[in-house]
Amino acid sequence: QVQLVESGGGLVQAGGSLRLSCAASGRAFSRWTMGWFRQAPGKEREIVAAISWSGGNTYYADSVKGRFTISRDNPKNTVYLQMNSMKPEDTAVYYCAQRSDYMLVGSYDYWGQGTQVTVSS
Repeated sequence: QVQLVESGGGLVQAGGSLRLSCAASGRAFSRWTMGWFRQAPGKEREIVAAISWSGGNTYYADSVKGRFTISRDNPKNTVYLQMNSMKPEDTAVYYCAQRSDYMLVGSYDYWGQGTQVTVSS
């Protein structure tokens, strides 16, 4: 059974930075696409970034391009989301997710419990 555990959320001022981590267990981490999603109050969950199994391909939502960076450390079974130049509109619960194929966008199969990120103005 796949388990995904996020950490690193918290409160940050606008313009600041946070790094989220997601530790995975339960199956061969290095084989699958990983993604970060977020859901703000009253809004639908949206994809933020995704990374291929090798780290060679990435995807970013337009709203975070140039500010956020997704990366992964396969030997550590961990995926990261470095968030810089944060804005109040980045406030949301952030979720780590894993797909069971090699695509970057679309339906994901496994989800973490989420970590709250709050950006104050």
